Amino acid sequence: MLIAASPLIMAALAASPPVGPDCAYNGIPLQGRVQVVSSFPDIKVELVSSFPDIRVQQVTSFPDSCGRWQFVDSFPDFTVQFVTSFPDIRVEYVTSFPGVR
Repeated sequence: MLIAASPLIMAALAASPPVGPDCAYNGIPLQGRVQVVSSFPDIKVELVSSFPDIRVQQVTSFPDSCGRWQFVDSFPDFTVQFVTSFPDIRVEYVTSFPGVR
């Protein structure tokens, strides 16, 4: 029975969204100060216009809620690398109502 259930469990794990309802990816809260890097990022991000994992609003101050990112050159909360394939998360830029839907 365990062998038969194993593929079902693996399929369920693969189908789970990368960004949880707590607005985090692998324990990294997706809010705050973000630095764009070209290598060794905390998160690989693909920009999309539909079906995002999270909607992001770029702000210049108070990046204190889910999906509000302030881009900085130093002292980031986390780093991202923009990619076109094999992303960790898919992001859509918005001007209002950021976060996970």
